[in-house]
Amino acid sequence: MIARLSAEVSPYPLTVVHVGIGELVVSRDPEQTLAAYGLGSCVAVAAWDRPSRTGGMVHIMLPDSTAGPRRLAPTSFGDTGVRALIETMEGQGASRERLAVKIAGGAQVLSLGEHQDGFAIGRRNIEAVREALRRLGLTVLAEDVGGTTGRTLLLHVATGRTTVQAIGRPPRDL
Repeated sequence: MIARLSAEVSPYPLTVVHVGIGELVVSRDPEQTLAAYGLGSCVAVAAWDRPSRTGGMVHIMLPDSTAGPRRLAPTSFGDTGVRALIETMEGQGASRERLAVKIAGGAQVLSLGEHQDGFAIGRRNIEAVREALRRLGLTVLAEDVGGTTGRTLLLHVATGRTTVQAIGRPPRDL
């Protein structure tokens, strides 16, 4: 979905680039906002480098590429998708040491009765993303993860402003 409104209506860029499940987008275009919609058990990782004005987002679906379906892109997995995001951003001029990293998602959105934990994909996705970031020497600056509610994560490339909106709650800055 792409929409444009004049600066008089909104001070934030509204050319929205959808980051779908298993996708990675890196941008230096100040007119773009990267968006991961409908995060249930999936986890979106947003990163921004102020000096280079580079923003990126990856939409993680599963925690571990070694246990996941081979037909899926490496960006679908926590262990390989986070690395791909950081390396792609570095290729566009970002510096790993300057990255502000924020994450959202990882909810337990399905009720599995007495087996409430089930496969715990949301929790495992959160753990995989945190571990991948740790291995790269990065920490999470802010997060909105877990629980039982889906979310949407937005990253405004021009400013690095990152907002999250959970179902039934107003949007808030991370």
